[in-house]
Amino acid sequence: MFDVNEFILKKAKELGFGDVVVLGYETNRRQVRFANNEITVAKNWHERKVELFVELEKRVAGTSITELSEENIERTLKTLLSNMKGMAPKEDYYGIAEGPFEYRDIPETFDRAIVELDEPNEYVERAINAALEEGAKRVAGVLYTDHTRLYLTTSNGVEAFDEGTGIEISVRAFIGDLESGHGTNSVRVLKKFDPESAGRKAGEIARLAQNPEQGPEGRFDVIFDPLAFANLLSYMSFMTSAYAAEAGFSFLVNKLGQRVASEIVTIKDVGNMPNGYGSRKFDDEGVPTRETTIIEGGTFKTFLLNTSMAKKYGTETTANAGLIMPHAWNIVLEPGDYTREELFSEVKRGIYITNVWYTRFQNYVAGDFSTIPRDGIFLVENGELKPIRNIRVSDNFQRILEGIKALGKESYHIHWWEVDTPVSTPYVLVEDVGITRATK
Repeated sequence: MFDVNEFILKKAKELGFGDVVVLGYETNRRQVRFANNEITVAKNWHERKVELFVELEKRVAGTSITELSEENIERTLKTLLSNMKGMAPKEDYYGIAEGPFEYRDIPETFDRAIVELDEPNEYVERAINAALEEGAKRVAGVLYTDHTRLYLTTSNGVEAFDEGTGIEISVRAFIGDLESGHGTNSVRVLKKFDPESAGRKAGEIARLAQNPEQGPEGRFDVIFDPLAFANLLSYMSFMTSAYAAEAGFSFLVNKLGQRVASEIVTIKDVGNMPNGYGSRKFDDEGVPTRETTIIEGGTFKTFLLNTSMAKKYGTETTANAGLIMPHAWNIVLEPGDYTREELFSEVKRGIYITNVWYTRFQNYVAGDFSTIPRDGIFLVENGELKPIRNIRVSDNFQRILEGIKALGKESYHIHWWEVDTPVSTPYVLVEDVGITRATK
């Protein structure tokens, strides 16, 4: 792939482009789907593509190239050049990072055992059996294995390579039409993969959720399961991008240095986290990834930045490029000191939400949002769980962060299709959360 990168860079410079970033991908993905306790579909994908960023006299553009013949590459570059000549310059564009850089291997991000894994079906069967043992009647879900090679070449002296693997499973367990549970497990090395934990959790929640009644409305203390809170933090990760703030999609606008969360809340982005599903050695400019504290002790410390945005605001990149939009790699909510049992004992009358979906913002800048709990939902009364259904969380994102009053001591790494940016989070207790009835 480096030969392709070099060809693209050479042709781009010949055409007169300034900054050029060429990020090549070679990916192998395997999928195993299952339903009604049986494997139903197995698929494999192999993809080679290039993500291209170019600059021409402060005009910037990006595109993907999936047909990597020299003819198509030249045609794509000439089309970009023609289109960009009619664009207005981006006066606040300040360039890309100057290389070269030195990179360190990130532990537990590549495992040849995943690359050479011939038969992932046994892991699916283990997850299904664990859910059935907990009382589930029907089990469905999907398992993925991934092997990715990254090839980065830039006009500013960067040539970098990274290789990573991953294996993850998402399990849903059912008893009747209204009783379901969900569990996931996502790791980068095979020895840490635990499909049974996903199956057990899904099955247990489904069993506990039998015969739910209509849930109450009002304001309640809510315990968010890691799966549920990871969904909210994944949305928040987008709002921590300086691009989102400039585009009017963040409640954090004009709040640097201000208190935006409970003092027990510290949130980081960790691009070089061992075994992190989003970890990689470098960002899209080639800057080595690292740990960035976004919120510390409740105070908002920084947006996520690339080189251009960092220069615009007189600071340094946080190694989160995205050339156009900086983004998080692995969001981490630092755990607290409560056991799961202690957290539930704090709630005299509240609600336990195990999962959410359809998270929607009514006002991004204000942070007003709603989300619909799915799978098992429970009224918590003096430690007892009573299954409920048909409720909606309707609140404000900053108020949720400010209302966090207890955090579990164990952290869970979550990644699935509703949590696109990986999140590590404990169980979270939030006071006075708005609950309304979900519309049918």
